[in-house]
Amino acid sequence: MALLPVDQALKRLLEDVEPLPSESVALADAYDRVLAEPVIALRTQPPFAASAMDGYAVRGADIATAPARLKVIGEVAAGHNFAGTVASGEAARIFTGAPLPDGTDTVVIQENVSGLADGRIEIAEPTRSGANVRRAGLDFVAGDTLLEQGHLLGASALSLAASANRSHLDVVRKPLVAIIATGDELLVPGSEPGPGQIISSNAYGVMGSALSVGARALDLGIAADRKEAIAALVKQAVAAKADVIVTMGGASVGDHDLVHGVLTGEGMTLDFWKIAMRPGKPLMFGRLGNIRCIGLPGNPVASLVCSQLFLKPVLARLGGRPFRQNIREALLGSPMAANDQRQDYIRASLDRQGSALVATPFNVQDSSMLRTMATAGCLIVREPFSPAAEAGTPCRVLCLN
Repeated sequence: MALLPVDQALKRLLEDVEPLPSESVALADAYDRVLAEPVIALRTQPPFAASAMDGYAVRGADIATAPARLKVIGEVAAGHNFAGTVASGEAARIFTGAPLPDGTDTVVIQENVSGLADGRIEIAEPTRSGANVRRAGLDFVAGDTLLEQGHLLGASALSLAASANRSHLDVVRKPLVAIIATGDELLVPGSEPGPGQIISSNAYGVMGSALSVGARALDLGIAADRKEAIAALVKQAVAAKADVIVTMGGASVGDHDLVHGVLTGEGMTLDFWKIAMRPGKPLMFGRLGNIRCIGLPGNPVASLVCSQLFLKPVLARLGGRPFRQNIREALLGSPMAANDQRQDYIRASLDRQGSALVATPFNVQDSSMLRTMATAGCLIVREPFSPAAEAGTPCRVLCLN
């Protein structure tokens, strides 16, 4: 099977991917979710004309000129209504958020008022009519569309929805990705490895990639290199109603690479296998009914790079989220040799020198080396058959942080 170019692989992965159906969630659970329906205001805010300051509610006509003396006939605090009407020549003590008494249209801030001994106040400076008052509906009125479908709900959006008296919101269901590691050599972190064994790490990177785009992750553990063991975990993923199954390792062509055969035996239709990229060549993609199956390479760095390039865009689209790789222009910090027919993703440090970003590739690019992946600021993206390049040559980088 010929190697598939990266852009064509991504296009086929994203073909007919649509946001998942909606679900209603409580407002307290809606943070970082994507709206499946617009948010319509169920009330007007503020629902009444309210004071924006502590001071005195008055008739604007009474203070058009200064000084003005008014009789204080009572007070009103937030959460309470004033009993009666404020007539000409009168005022009511008022506090921030309180509804304006009938007859008033203006609030004079308390700093501009002097108290007199006879229960009156003196206003030394004129205040324009309507000052320091929040009119009814200043923010929104019942029936207004406050947030559009597709909006990613952050802190301010949740406050707005609450203010509109929405206790629940319709959001796109979070996609569920089931994660299956394969390999007799793998043990969970915290284990004591025996001869020939290593600690399984890939699942945690894949899980982090999924969570970063709002998906849910189900770690089904490690399957031994036996067809029945892998098939049992695939069946668990199907039973859990996973939207995506991710396998790690076992997708190449060795005698112990069993994932492809197991998945096709369970009913998967293979779309493609092997991509013209480094690291990550043995990436596999197929469909098991409505479930998308992505077979990631077993090498840790290849698994992480492929998760960034392919898994995250699929999960983001299923969850209704916008997603775009952070690609920028930079300059090479050191020379690079020509490459072959594969598109390279090269771990590099990323620094700013003046107005330019400078990407300096690490000397060793072995795809087992997680330390350099964890400390890399970017991946230098080199197109197939790129010629040798000197330090200072422009390049494209995929920023990781």
